[in-house]
Amino acid sequence: MVKILRDIRVVEMGTYITGPAAAMQLGDLGADVVKVERPGEGDPFRAFKGGLYSPHYQTYNRNKRSIALDTKNPDDLAVFHELVRGADVFIQNFRPGVAEKLGAGEAELRALNPRLVYCAISGFGTSGPARDRPAYDTVAQAASGYLRLVTPPTNPRVIGPAIADAVTGQYAALGILAALVERAGTGVGRRLDVSMLEAMTHFNLDSFTHYFSVGEIMGPLSRPVVSQSYTFECADGKWVAIHLSSPTKFWNGLLEATGQTALAEDPRFAERLERIRHQDALIEILTPVFKTATRDDWCARLLAAEVPHSPAYDSNEALEDPQAKHLALAVTAEHPQMGTFTTVRPPYGFDGAVDRDVRPPPTLDEHGAEIRAEVAEAVARRRTA
Repeated sequence: MVKILRDIRVVEMGTYITGPAAAMQLGDLGADVVKVERPGEGDPFRAFKGGLYSPHYQTYNRNKRSIALDTKNPDDLAVFHELVRGADVFIQNFRPGVAEKLGAGEAELRALNPRLVYCAISGFGTSGPARDRPAYDTVAQAASGYLRLVTPPTNPRVIGPAIADAVTGQYAALGILAALVERAGTGVGRRLDVSMLEAMTHFNLDSFTHYFSVGEIMGPLSRPVVSQSYTFECADGKWVAIHLSSPTKFWNGLLEATGQTALAEDPRFAERLERIRHQDALIEILTPVFKTATRDDWCARLLAAEVPHSPAYDSNEALEDPQAKHLALAVTAEHPQMGTFTTVRPPYGFDGAVDRDVRPPPTLDEHGAEIRAEVAEAVARRRTA
């Protein structure tokens, strides 16, 4: 078990994805994450599909302990503040001003613990005309220019996972780690502000660089055309993905694997820039070719020709791939009430070792008594010191 952050305690007062995702990243690295939730309801993501243990909630709340506290209640507020006294990091993702109403504002918490790294995640930032606007994943994707890159140009509709939420949580965790490194030398914490808009515009850096550099406004096909990326349906209805990039050997390998070597003499495809200009024509030629054999057959041919490719898996297939099984990406743990929890382990390997030990997402207030006892012990120690 590799627990790099085993000496770090995180208090998370997060809901939905951004705050919980940031805290989960730290928990995956071994931090003791205490999730503070509203009594009775908890994180609203708990009830996304009824009950209080939805798959949405489970995704971002492993490796945590849960305590239910109503910070408008003086006794619960005292417990919360005592938790903060002994914490290294505090994370919240409320709209600006809400944390202060809950007794969780930066000034109040820093007075209790000057070493605290205080992370506030928002939709649009702490100032400006959009400061108080509600923001969710789709809103941040759209505002950052990213949504147009992953939306079908005709009959547009939102597709794909909650990438903006997850990316913002990742950036928040990275900023927190930077602040902890600095604190090791200064002894003083920082306030970290991360907005979904800022995170997604940085994540969307490639499209802005193209615009500033050459005036190109990228669209959904801009990157796959230049990188010569393809997805083809095979005879069994399954898909294979191919990424040729720029080395000529990959193009030649594709022609060999598909039996289309004559295309090397076609002026539309004879060199890379022409293939970029005529990608639609190439797709039209290759689409019926790939429907003549199964996905497994094509993967074998592409592998033999050393063409960069992969089966385009669904989630029920990806972790069954021999390489995924070799890396033991799927891990399980038993929850005393909720049964077997299966998830994907953290991607890190330290000194050749990976951490396959996972704590299932907690039920609401599952660790309330345990955490309250720790708080009482901390208070007693401080009084006798």
